[in-house]
Amino acid sequence: MELGKYTRQRLVTLMMVLLGVALLYLALGDIAFADDGPPACGGKILEKCTPNSGDTAWMLTSVALVLMMTIPGLGLFYGGMVRKKNVGDTIMTSFAVTCLITILFAVLTYSLAFRAGTPFIGGLDRMFLKDILSDIGKGGIGNPNPLAATIPESVYICFQMTFAIITPALIAGAFAERMKFSAMLWFIGLWAIFVYAPIAHWVWGPDGIFNSGNDAAWAKVLDFAGGTVVHINAGVAGLMCAIMLGKRTDTGPAHNMVLTFIGASLLWVGWFGFNAGSAVTAGMQAGMAMLVTQIATAVAAFTWMLVEWALKGKPTVVGICSGAVAGLVAITPASGFVGPVGAFAIGVAAGVVCYWGCTGLKRLFSYDDALDCFGVHALGGIVGALLTGVFAVEQYGGTAGALEGNVAQFFNQCIGVATVFIYDAVVSLIILFVVKMFVGLRVSEDTEREGLDLALHGEVVQ
Repeated sequence: MELGKYTRQRLVTLMMVLLGVALLYLALGDIAFADDGPPACGGKILEKCTPNSGDTAWMLTSVALVLMMTIPGLGLFYGGMVRKKNVGDTIMTSFAVTCLITILFAVLTYSLAFRAGTPFIGGLDRMFLKDILSDIGKGGIGNPNPLAATIPESVYICFQMTFAIITPALIAGAFAERMKFSAMLWFIGLWAIFVYAPIAHWVWGPDGIFNSGNDAAWAKVLDFAGGTVVHINAGVAGLMCAIMLGKRTDTGPAHNMVLTFIGASLLWVGWFGFNAGSAVTAGMQAGMAMLVTQIATAVAAFTWMLVEWALKGKPTVVGICSGAVAGLVAITPASGFVGPVGAFAIGVAAGVVCYWGCTGLKRLFSYDDALDCFGVHALGGIVGALLTGVFAVEQYGGTAGALEGNVAQFFNQCIGVATVFIYDAVVSLIILFVVKMFVGLRVSEDTEREGLDLALHGEVVQ
């Protein structure tokens, strides 16, 4: 018995020693691993850290999806709705804007919009994208933008660049078939600097006056993917262009509804990168944003079709495609904050309000918004932004809306919408006056009758 007891004591002692050695080994191993590689990005670790590979992969995909929305998506969507003699100028505009805004974004507007500075505009520390530090050769170490802590800053720049590209490209729908190509380039370039960059900073900049994550914000405006920054912004500028340019000398029906269908379909698919990508992470919020985007888009398109069918007797391809885009626009600010029920409500509202905006409102005020930039994007963005303040669910996006008792959020949304609308309208008009003074805005009557393709570009679609 004593021998057995002695054996058990030795075994217990041996096990304790082995356990102590194992714990010491693991502790030393952790220290060694920490010394061997950089920490993961996130939280307070924003320098010399390794980005999350899953987030980075999703954001690289989102960049491609959102770029596809402008070229070829928007180019084909708009190109199918103009007359055949102006198709080349329309798709050329989308392509040229992509090139121009890429250059401006790299040189100046990324820094102005997405770097800390003042509550109204960012700093200049990223002009020409200087000081984007990384050491790819040593384990992919990087220093991300605090707004996107788990991905390389280069990827975040590309993602926000695609937003900056499509926003002014949308404006072209209002001045289609009558604006000088040179005037378009001057207007879009100046507008990107003096309108898009400040408004993007207000809403998304780290110290912006409307950034919901900024404790010092004047009003915490919810805009997940660009209801104010992109759509209200583009739509209001488009209306100013339509007013300044005046009506077209002659109009006609969409020349190729198949192109419009293809373009709308590309926009729909690309919009998943637009909305779900705005989570800037491959997580649950991105998944919910994708789901509500699909629901709201389908509901809005179907609603538009039913309204058009009831009022005009026939549902049209251009109509249902326009309804889909209206739904995509309206769910954009809400996509990270609402659930499926909110998506249904926003889809119905977008289908009805945007249809009225493209028909009744346009007739009432008699402005020539050629491809309904204001009716779809400004009104759709306003509907989505305001209803975000109603249907926001705290469980999904961290902020409650009016239906959950936070009525103040609806008023915050109203402040954001009104401020963006007024600032955009005033500054856009100033830019248009300046361009008109030095370059001129509108092509001659002969050029307009002949078609912009041949007169401005020396090409025609056969």
